[in-house]
Amino acid sequence: HKVKRILVNPGQRLSLQYHHYRAEVWTVVSGVGTITINDDIKDYKAGEVAVIALGAHHRIENKTNEVVVFIEVQHGTYFGEDDIVRVEDDYNRL
Repeated sequence: HKVKRILVNPGQRLSLQYHHYRAEVWTVVSGVGTITINDDIKDYKAGEVAVIALGAHHRIENKTNEVVVFIEVQHGTYFGEDDIVRVEDDYNRL
């Protein structure tokens, strides 16, 4: 497994992505994040958990004026950054 603490600034979002070798569990620590998992889009508040299956398209967006902080726990067989397949990206990292 691998654990990350991630901040999403107001008005920002991560790329819509998926992975071949890992699944993830995101726990919102503070703020409200709008999380997309495949076709399901839901607001998650502090203490709420999103379970992202292997291969699921996912992203988090911050539509508020406060920073969103979440903990990402990756589990699987490989955790390299080259296992990020970007479907859509605001920063042109496709």
